[in-house]
Amino acid sequence: MNSPAPHCDARDAAIDSLRGIAITLVLLLHFALAFGVSDSVIGDLFGRPFTKALVISGNYGVTVFFVVSGFLITTGLLARHGELSRLSLKQFYVARSGRILPPLLLALAIIVPLGLAGLPFFDNSDGDASRSASFWWPAVGSVLTFWHNQLMQSAGYFNYCLNVYWSLSVEEVFYLAFPLLCLLLRREALIAAACLLLVALGPVFRAQHSDNEVAYLYAYPACFDAIAFGCLCALVCRRWTLPARTALLLALVAAALMAAVYFIGFDEHRVFGFTAMALSAALFIWATRGPALAFGANLRRALVVATTPLRWLGRHSYELYLFHVIVLAGMRQFVSRESLHHDQRAPLLLAFVLTSALLAALVSRHFAEPINRRWRLRWQA
Repeated sequence: MNSPAPHCDARDAAIDSLRGIAITLVLLLHFALAFGVSDSVIGDLFGRPFTKALVISGNYGVTVFFVVSGFLITTGLLARHGELSRLSLKQFYVARSGRILPPLLLALAIIVPLGLAGLPFFDNSDGDASRSASFWWPAVGSVLTFWHNQLMQSAGYFNYCLNVYWSLSVEEVFYLAFPLLCLLLRREALIAAACLLLVALGPVFRAQHSDNEVAYLYAYPACFDAIAFGCLCALVCRRWTLPARTALLLALVAAALMAAVYFIGFDEHRVFGFTAMALSAALFIWATRGPALAFGANLRRALVVATTPLRWLGRHSYELYLFHVIVLAGMRQFVSRESLHHDQRAPLLLAFVLTSALLAALVSRHFAEPINRRWRLRWQA
């Protein structure tokens, strides 16, 4: 494989690093909810208030994922077809299904048998009520047909593993509708207007449901605005390129805004906090997609090298998303939060991250990628 130009490395590093940060925040949140982090060596090192703030707002990581996904999907369509109105529904849906379904089916093939065997944290009794085996049909069906977040609004939190997949429902419903919207509206200005409408509707919906956690966090209208920000960012990048120094300044400001919004949290800012995070992420992407930022070549290369772990996590973020909860549920079979001592939490967190990363790498290399390649060759030939 030919090495891309330095500024291309920087652009790709920025996107992958952003995804790497996002999935890391999600992993930290889920581990903290299961085992705690503040009462650990990490809490001693950074202080408990900072550590709690670091792990508790992990849902913002999902918001960043939505923005990146909207940007990459729209950019890919523009690069492939030139105009959004010329996209091929067959190619788009084949590409999405080849990427999404194989690892998802593998994850379900692990979760469902363990749940049917009655293992806690795999079965459908995560909420207050214990459900019959027949509930697996709507549970799994909702994941595969992308309305799991809707099922959660009626059933509550019912399956420790499956409930994590709510964001897949949000994302894929958007991408079922987005190509159709592009073909219907045809003009980029109208497509951008539709995205702006979603951006405006997001905080309105969250304001109306601010007392319902499942609604303001997981409902379609509560999340579509973040994906729309990504789509708008792709359209902006297509038309306007920032000068290098301006791009550098905007990248730094956007990164600072993302950090500020994250550490402020969304408990009292659930209406506009997600809007602010999505806007900041979109601005960061715009700033890093133009010419090389105003760094020297040596510094750019150093930044690329320094972000290697984050970029790796970003490239494997989908597999990490699917399988980290399986690792976490497996750990919870043997270790309870109450039984952990102060000095055991940090090593357990490290074991969780490394095991999740190893499993994600194995699934990606030996299962998801080979099937995806064969799938595309078969259906896009």
